[in-house]
Amino acid sequence: MTVYLDYNASAPVRPLVLEEMIRVYREFYGNAGSRTHVFGQRAAQIVHQWRQEIAGFLGIDAGDVLFTSGATESNNLVLLGLQDYAWSTNRTHIISTALEHKSILEPLAVLSSRGFDVELVTSDTTGIVKVEEIEARLREDTLLVSVHHANNETGVVQPIEHIGELVRNTETFFHVDAVQTFGKLAVDMVKSNIDFLTASAHKMGGPQGMGLLAMRRQSWRLPPIKPIMYGGGQQQGLRPGTLPVPLIAGFGQAVRLARDELPTWQQALMTKKKQVLEQLKAVRHHLNGCVEYTMPNTVNVSFPGVNSEALMLLIKDKYAISNGSACTSKDYQPSHVLVAMGLPEELIESAVRISWSREGDRIDLGELIATVRYLSGR
Repeated sequence: MTVYLDYNASAPVRPLVLEEMIRVYREFYGNAGSRTHVFGQRAAQIVHQWRQEIAGFLGIDAGDVLFTSGATESNNLVLLGLQDYAWSTNRTHIISTALEHKSILEPLAVLSSRGFDVELVTSDTTGIVKVEEIEARLREDTLLVSVHHANNETGVVQPIEHIGELVRNTETFFHVDAVQTFGKLAVDMVKSNIDFLTASAHKMGGPQGMGLLAMRRQSWRLPPIKPIMYGGGQQQGLRPGTLPVPLIAGFGQAVRLARDELPTWQQALMTKKKQVLEQLKAVRHHLNGCVEYTMPNTVNVSFPGVNSEALMLLIKDKYAISNGSACTSKDYQPSHVLVAMGLPEELIESAVRISWSREGDRIDLGELIATVRYLSGR
């Protein structure tokens, strides 16, 4: 039986989440936008119920949560949706990092081609972005600072609280891609001064194809984004399309479970992380990113002299692991994250990501370790 260790790419739907989705599919099949009959009204009530649940988890109002197809769409909506406001206010400078997911970097490249001044901060081998690097680049015309909460490849957690405080008394908006931390680390958008937060349900045991964009009001007004799709006017006119009520219910249920388990989640995952790190000592290896600042469910490790593609090919029937983002895995290229961290080519080419859940008592890497020894000739 293959052991699944690629939870940063996608997590299995949790049983209670699936039960709630099936219930809603069976009993609340109306269109939430149909206000003229009880079926639509009941569907709208389900949406409102779970929207409140998610908003409460973030410390914002229910009306400030938009549902999307996933964080990729949400990230695009933030970055591309601010264009008109940027041009009208002559604030076309954006600060982000070279470590971001492609759903940030590619929209930023589009904006750059349209005349925006985009600066990407790198990091050292710790994978941690220095707040001073962002502070040094802040200008009066800086529209947005966009930084992920935790990196999807290394699990390194960024100092978003300090970055939020840095821009608190400026006109600059702050966007956090929280895909890898939503439901896993507590985030208060108000305290952290976050204007936009994006996330996907399927990283936390919710359904695939469901994400959110959470926005924080200032002076009772939402940030000035405009839609990037048209046709229906749903969700305050910012994201058209029929709301997928069962998926929203599943997302909400996943958030409820995460909220209840948050106090014990980190401890359970850290126990497994210690198991993984202890087993890795049996072979020559290098941990990528500052281990003290990585998520408790993630390790990015290089086995010098062992090609990661060869390793994954030999163990594919035993372990499901990866060597980069799932969104860019079809055509293998060296990890842009590890490149931006300044790691040498040998470590980049031998790097794999191992990510796990709290289910189960132990992660046994015995056969992976044996394969590493075989490939390295040791």
